[in-house]
Amino acid sequence: MLLREVEYARPATVEEAVALLSEHDGARALAGGQTLLNVMKARAASPDVLVDLADLDELRTISFSADQSALELGAMVTNTQVLASSEVEVARPILAEVAATIADVQIRNRGTVGGNVCVNDPTNHYPPLLTALGASFTIRGVSGERVVSAEEFFLGVYLTAVGEGELLTRISVPTRKPGTGDAMTGITLGAHGTYIANAAATVGPDGVRIAVGCVDAVPVRAKAIEERLASGDLSESSVRAAAEGFGASLDPPSDVHASDDYRRHLTEVSAVRAVLQAAERAKG
Repeated sequence: MLLREVEYARPATVEEAVALLSEHDGARALAGGQTLLNVMKARAASPDVLVDLADLDELRTISFSADQSALELGAMVTNTQVLASSEVEVARPILAEVAATIADVQIRNRGTVGGNVCVNDPTNHYPPLLTALGASFTIRGVSGERVVSAEEFFLGVYLTAVGEGELLTRISVPTRKPGTGDAMTGITLGAHGTYIANAAATVGPDGVRIAVGCVDAVPVRAKAIEERLASGDLSESSVRAAAEGFGASLDPPSDVHASDDYRRHLTEVSAVRAVLQAAERAKG
């Protein structure tokens, strides 16, 4: 289906982009376009103005914060950039590992990290991963910037803390401390397909953080498992025992790919695998 008529703007600065977004009630930011354009073709969304971010080079950078405590990803950084980044390799290689599993080469070349999180499809890769890693998100509006945590950023299906007239500009991911391991596992429809269930985990000096996807409108922290593993015993038997019953606390949807009960089971299995893999990496 062809797109309906829409106004198009291509700002040269972030300030200009924010101004355009705030001036038009029906404006939408266009990043890689891998989701938005398809949604528009299906007439599921009909923005009045598309604000193309393609010329905003300042949103395409990957760098470290001034104190080296965080890896900072511009919202327009593509999955391919994540894969090729030496900074990512040093600070948080799990990001590149996950980026490599997203769809195909064409989508990885165009799709952006910021676009992936702002869409907040429950089956997307980055939301649970960034939640587990304790990432923060910088949002800019006409009145200035604000920073929110992952728990505050993801609000619902296709809904985030980025409000009308605002723009996600940066995602900050804490750099790995010595003795830290990260992992993300799940069940997909094909090698590079949509997730049916997934879990991300990080294990390190500060304990265990786990987030699961595909079971709710937003990533779900597996705090019950985290608390049971607070003693530091990450043997396989202990992790399996800690995860037992976690699925029963979830209320996932049923669809053609998995019933709610099966998705509960897969999520519990994915959480165990993610923690065990992260713990093994922490040793190395």
